[in-house]
Amino acid sequence: MNGLMMDFPLTLVHLFERVGRYFPRTELVTRRPDKSIHRSSYGEFHQRVQKLANALQRLGVKPGDRVATLGWNTVRHLEAYFAVPLTGAVLHTLNPRLSPQDLTYIVNHADDQVLLVDDVLVPVWERFAHEVHPRHVIVWGHGGPQPAGTIDYEQLIAPELPSFAFPRIDENQALGMCYTSGTTGRPKGVVYSHRAVVLHSMASAMPDSLGMGASDVMMPVVPMFHVNAWGLPFTAVMTGTKQVFPGPHLDPASLLGLIASEKVTFTAGVPTIWMGILDALDKNPGAFDTSTVKAMVVGGAAAPQSMIEAFEKRHKLTVLHAWGMTETTPLGTVSRLKPALQAAPEADRFRCRATQGLAVPFVEIRAVNDSGAVVPWDGKSMGELHIRGPWIASSYFQNPIEADKFTMDGWFRTGDIVTVDGEGYMRITDRAKDLIKSGGEWISSVELENALMGHPSVKEAAVVGVPHPRWTERPVACVVLREGSKATPSELREYLEPLFAKFQVPDAYVFMAAIPRTAAGKFLKTALREQLKDFKFET
Repeated sequence: MNGLMMDFPLTLVHLFERVGRYFPRTELVTRRPDKSIHRSSYGEFHQRVQKLANALQRLGVKPGDRVATLGWNTVRHLEAYFAVPLTGAVLHTLNPRLSPQDLTYIVNHADDQVLLVDDVLVPVWERFAHEVHPRHVIVWGHGGPQPAGTIDYEQLIAPELPSFAFPRIDENQALGMCYTSGTTGRPKGVVYSHRAVVLHSMASAMPDSLGMGASDVMMPVVPMFHVNAWGLPFTAVMTGTKQVFPGPHLDPASLLGLIASEKVTFTAGVPTIWMGILDALDKNPGAFDTSTVKAMVVGGAAAPQSMIEAFEKRHKLTVLHAWGMTETTPLGTVSRLKPALQAAPEADRFRCRATQGLAVPFVEIRAVNDSGAVVPWDGKSMGELHIRGPWIASSYFQNPIEADKFTMDGWFRTGDIVTVDGEGYMRITDRAKDLIKSGGEWISSVELENALMGHPSVKEAAVVGVPHPRWTERPVACVVLREGSKATPSELREYLEPLFAKFQVPDAYVFMAAIPRTAAGKFLKTALREQLKDFKFET
C-alpha cells in the first residue's frame, strides 16, 4: 500500500503565514541607536513585510535577484529577512565589520541589485559605495538626514498594500546567502534554500537541540549578518517566540538591561560576548536580574570550560555549547547531556558540556585521518570533521576552485580537527591550519587557550605555533590580563603543567593589550603569527 503524501513545499511562506495567524499580539522589541525602545508585534510585522514585498517588486526586483542588507539586529532587519525571500529573491546579509575591499568584492561577486542599509551604518557603506553599483539603496532611518541618492524605507513602503500575492516558490529555490569571513583567501558565498532553512528551524527548535517555543523570549546577540543570527530569527517566527533585538548596543550593561527588562529566557552569542557579561556580573553582583534566562547559547568559537562553570556556579546561568559554520546554515551539534550523564560527577558533566556536543537530528558527522580512514569514536583519535545533512552546503556560490571541500558522497570537509568519544560527543581540538606540530607531536592550541582562560588573571588567550630551530614549531601563548591583575610567565607555566604533557606547555608567553580578531569575533591567528614571525626563543 503506497503512502502518498500531499505536495506541501517547505518554504518560508508557511512560517510567515503561521505567525501572522496565531501570534499577532506577540511582541517584537528593538533597542534603537539612541537606546530608546521600539515595540511592535507580529501582527504589525505581518503587514509591513507584505508592504515591503510589494515595494521591492515595484522597484523591479525579480525572483533570483540578490537583495543585500547592511544592518544590526532590529525588527526592520527581520522584515527584510522575510520580505525578500517571499518575493522569490535572495536575502544577502553583509557584515559591516569587514574591510571595504572585502565588502566591495562580496557585493560585486553576488551581483546585489538592491541594498538596505541601517542609517547608523551609512558611513560603512560610503567607504565602498563608489566601487559597487546596486540599482537602489534603501535606508532604514532613525530620524537622521537622508543620504543623497537613497530611498527612505518608510516612505517606500507607506503607499503599498499590506497584502501580497506570493509567487509559487519551489522549496529548493534560494532563500538567502552569506559569505564566509575566512582568514585566508577571498570570502566564499554559501546559498541557503527554503527547504534548508525550514528544516534547520524545525531541528533547532527541538528540546534537545536549542529548544524554543511560544512561551520563550529570545534575544539574538549573534548578529543578523552572521549566518542569519544562527537561524534564530527564522526559528522564533516559526514558533511564535517574542524577539528582543539589541540593535547596535552589544555592551554588557545594555544586554543585561534588556535581559532584565524584557525577561529574556533564551539568548545566543560568541564567547567574547559572554566573557564580557560574566565580568560585568562578577563586578556587580545582584545588579542585574537574570533569573528568567534558561539558556545562553555559545558558538562561533570553542568556549572555555572555566567560563561555563563560572556562569553556573556563581550566577546559576546555563551556558549551552553549540557548533556550526556558515556552510552548515549553521547548526551542526549541541552539547546537551544525555540522561545517563546528568548523574555523573560534576567534573565529568562540565567536561562533557565543554565539548561541541552531539549532532542534531538529520545531521551526520565523522572524523577522517590523513590516510582517508574514518577514525574510531574513542575520544582520543583525531581526524578532520566531515558533516552532511539536508541543510549542509554542497558547493560554494560561483566558486569551482574550492570544490574539493565537498566530497562525492555528500560530505563537507570542515577543516576542523576533532575527536569523538564513545557517547558521540564531538570535541574540536583545532582548525587544521592552527594545529601545532612540535617534534613530530600534535598540540591543540584550543585546549591550551581554554585552560589559560581558566586562570583568574587571564582575560583572553590565543596560542600559535612559532618556528623553532630544533622542534619545527613550539607553542607561544599570547595573553591579555584582566584589568588590575598580574601574572608572570612562570606562574602561567606552573598553572598549565598539571594539566598537560610537558611537550604541550607553551615555551613563551607574550602579554598584549588585545588579541586581533576576525570580523566574526574569532581570534585572528594569521595576524598573531605575522606579529611573531621574528620571535626568538630563549635558549
